Amino acid sequence: MLKKAILGLVLILGFNTTTLLAQDVNSKPLPLHQLQQQFVDLRFGMFIHFNIPTYANADWPDPDAPASLFNPVDLDCDQWAKAAKAANMTYGCITTKHHSGFCIWDTKTTDYSIKSSPFKRDVVREYVDAFRKNDLKVMLYYSILDTHHKLRPNEITPNHIDMVKKQITELLTNYGPIEALVIDGWDAPWSRITYDEIPFEEIYHLVKKLQPNCLLMDLNGAKYPAEGLYYTDIKTYEMGAGQQVSKETNKMPALACLPINTAWFWKTDFPQVPVKSAAKLVNETLIPLNNANCNFILNVAPNRNGLIDENALAELKEIGKIWKNEGSVGKIAETGAPIISSNLAKNKPSNSSWSDDYNIMDFANDDNFRSSWVSNSEVKNPWYEIDFRKPTTFNTVVIAQNDANFSNYTLEYYQNKTWKKVYDGENSKKVKVNRFDKVTGEKVRVKIKDSGKQITISEFEVYNEKR
Repeated sequence: MLKKAILGLVLILGFNTTTLLAQDVNSKPLPLHQLQQQFVDLRFGMFIHFNIPTYANADWPDPDAPASLFNPVDLDCDQWAKAAKAANMTYGCITTKHHSGFCIWDTKTTDYSIKSSPFKRDVVREYVDAFRKNDLKVMLYYSILDTHHKLRPNEITPNHIDMVKKQITELLTNYGPIEALVIDGWDAPWSRITYDEIPFEEIYHLVKKLQPNCLLMDLNGAKYPAEGLYYTDIKTYEMGAGQQVSKETNKMPALACLPINTAWFWKTDFPQVPVKSAAKLVNETLIPLNNANCNFILNVAPNRNGLIDENALAELKEIGKIWKNEGSVGKIAETGAPIISSNLAKNKPSNSSWSDDYNIMDFANDDNFRSSWVSNSEVKNPWYEIDFRKPTTFNTVVIAQNDANFSNYTLEYYQNKTWKKVYDGENSKKVKVNRFDKVTGEKVRVKIKDSGKQITISEFEVYNEKR
């Protein structure tokens, strides 16, 4: 009787039952490590690049391409889902909005969407319904870079940030439980939009508030050290853009992606051009990646009618014949929480013990992990320091190295003309994350005790995380 009463109330009030489902399913937050393990254990999924670029014969179309181009008259998301099942995939991920800014869902934030197209239907809705009906999990892709709405470097306004928050809220409120939100065009070489211009920490907490068990992934594998978890819950690699996860040494929970075709979005020659071979994808990519704690997502681009071409369908069936999903990849290592806030040390005045030639202190806080401060070989106990020039509050210090060439060190902050200790111990990792209760100081420094050799620090980072 109680269930009937609740259902009646839902119908009377006109609530979206999918919204209730999302809130109900995700009401109990799971530990990040458990979510990472579940994601890696999925092993293999289908990326679906399908948006206004499908009709432009380009991955990056004219930002002013008219919405009237979008008209997939034979759209069949069930065909996509069955193709994924045939390849023994476990989930899908669709481009809800790509870099050109067109939204393939019924958004209230812009007219540049399906509602201004001849098609009208909500593609995200049809996708999530079809994949769930076929027992596949659902993920969504969303681009921060948006050339149509001029959300690009040097032009970002508060209205842009508000639009991003509203669009993500729609996607994580109206379509039930979402396993992961894959973000692109943020702190990437092809976008150059920083995590400060669109505040990553605010977006991250918004996602976790809406759906605590939704992983947030940013396609930023090119910039950050392989051993560190920066601005993402899962290490992500766009293999076609030169971002390569190490199949020999990777220990982090990871995602890598490639298209089965020659590009991400459908092109007019796709039906005639051979797709990547099933055997090579399985033996040279999928299996080695899975063995390295990496989930592989293979992009399959639907055509302008909204259907996957026959050559891609045939190769997906071949994958399913030669590869079976064996479930868990084995227990993965715990990563701890990701870094999500702004680096307070970036480009601040710095100082150090004697440096090695031109590898001076500035290289350790220039936001470039490929450069380093190197201590002079004559110095037995090197030190490195950030000078904020004013009282600054922080609760995290990260020391990133290309080689873990020291482990025993002390962290101190300078307050009221006195150095005070916040950490004294050993950490042999290449990326040393030190979290502690908030302190306020004008300076912060590391003193290295187990030396007698040259020390390198690629980035010395300071954060004031919201916890």
